[in-house]
Amino acid sequence: MNRPTAIYSAAQVRALDAFEIEKRRVPGYTLMTRAAEAALKLLRARWPQARRVAVVCGAGNNGGDGYVLARLAQAAGLETLVFAATPPDKLGGDARRAQEEWLAAGGRAHPFEADALSGCDVIVDGLLGTGFRPPARPETLAVVRAINQARRPVLALDIPSGVDADSGAVQGEAVRADITLSFVGFKSGLFLGAGPEHAGVVLLDDLGIVAPAQPQFTPLMRRIDEAEIAAALPRRAREAHKGSNGRVLIVGGGSGMPGAARLAAIACLRAGAGLVTVAGAEDNLAAVTGANPELIYLPASSVTNLEEAMRSAGVLAIGPGLGSGDWAHRLWSQALRARPSAAVVDADALNLLAQSPAKLPPGWIITPHPGEAARLLGVETAAVQGDRLAAVRELHARYGAVSVLKGAGTLVACGAAGAAEVFICDRGNPGMATAGMGDVLTGVIAGLLAQIRNAEVAARVGVLVHALAGDSAARGGQRGLIASDVLAELRGWVNP
Repeated sequence: MNRPTAIYSAAQVRALDAFEIEKRRVPGYTLMTRAAEAALKLLRARWPQARRVAVVCGAGNNGGDGYVLARLAQAAGLETLVFAATPPDKLGGDARRAQEEWLAAGGRAHPFEADALSGCDVIVDGLLGTGFRPPARPETLAVVRAINQARRPVLALDIPSGVDADSGAVQGEAVRADITLSFVGFKSGLFLGAGPEHAGVVLLDDLGIVAPAQPQFTPLMRRIDEAEIAAALPRRAREAHKGSNGRVLIVGGGSGMPGAARLAAIACLRAGAGLVTVAGAEDNLAAVTGANPELIYLPASSVTNLEEAMRSAGVLAIGPGLGSGDWAHRLWSQALRARPSAAVVDADALNLLAQSPAKLPPGWIITPHPGEAARLLGVETAAVQGDRLAAVRELHARYGAVSVLKGAGTLVACGAAGAAEVFICDRGNPGMATAGMGDVLTGVIAGLLAQIRNAEVAARVGVLVHALAGDSAARGGQRGLIASDVLAELRGWVNP
């Protein structure tokens, strides 16, 4: 069991399964047995004191996995109860064989009984598989509701029942698992939408299946892995100096709005940038630099021209606290004319971009939250959230920049136009849904971009570092977490 980076659609995983059976001549029942063996091994490792196990079996191979697991658990000495949510005579293929072998081993397939679940130590969810699409039938929803109401530990086989395997959508209710053991390959629904909320800890057993090097098996997206941090941020050379560690110019902080620019600037330094300058309204100088004398402040009046400073900066970060007035429009226009080779565009600058859409240089990064993404794409926010994967792909295609779609499960789209690779961050927590958190992310990405000089890597590593710092900051509790708490944790994560 492991956590690879590749994530597939449900159809791709079914195709991998079929390839193994048809081309490599591995019987389907052999794969079902491998899945059940892996699930039992995990169950006993995670809940070693469990003695009474309830296995809820539906139709199809997901139910078949459950029947084989029940037989193996019983042989291992566990008291095992099988609850058949689907009448046994409705089963076919390998699932029918699995059910028959369970009965031949002395087991019984009880009609589903909600009251019996509370007397078990662990519940195994083998009700619905990856072929399920919401909404569930009322009788199925009743079983799902009973599993949740039993308040017992739950191990979900492949995907929690009620969760769409592709989108993570849930209509009505879905099983809330403590652990989900996915088979063959990770399904995208475990990482998108409501999937992570229901899946708990997600692990994979590939059942010995190796994806062939064929275009149809190219992953739908990939997890951003911690190994990328170490690869992107090696130990610094002893002779390093502030110039070699990168220079960043942050443009924002309109009159009376110093906070966002200050958060971004400090995050930039904490991410490792050698020198950070903030260009903002004249009245913000003390508020930005007072507590952080490491920052350089460049007062920008309504007539100040920053084009040369933008061109000469190693990285431009524009948007935090920029506002939407004439001053902001002027600075944004200057950024478009200067066209520095590396830039991070966030917050108010994204809204200005949405007003006059334009292709951006390939070394630029945009970091919209769902509302800003909706404005950039000319759609409603609900449409973005309804298909975040399509939204981030369209952002990348339309604007040409590396695109970071923030939110639960932040997505990063990068690569060649029309053939974007998408990466997802499966770290972070709900405590990070608070003011200023996006400004910190802007600073982290800009600071890393100044050092790495690769927009795609900086975006991925920046998103992950930000999320991991948020998780570290949430150790004392998610409620009440503020952006400044994350600043204090960044340094540990950029020194792997």
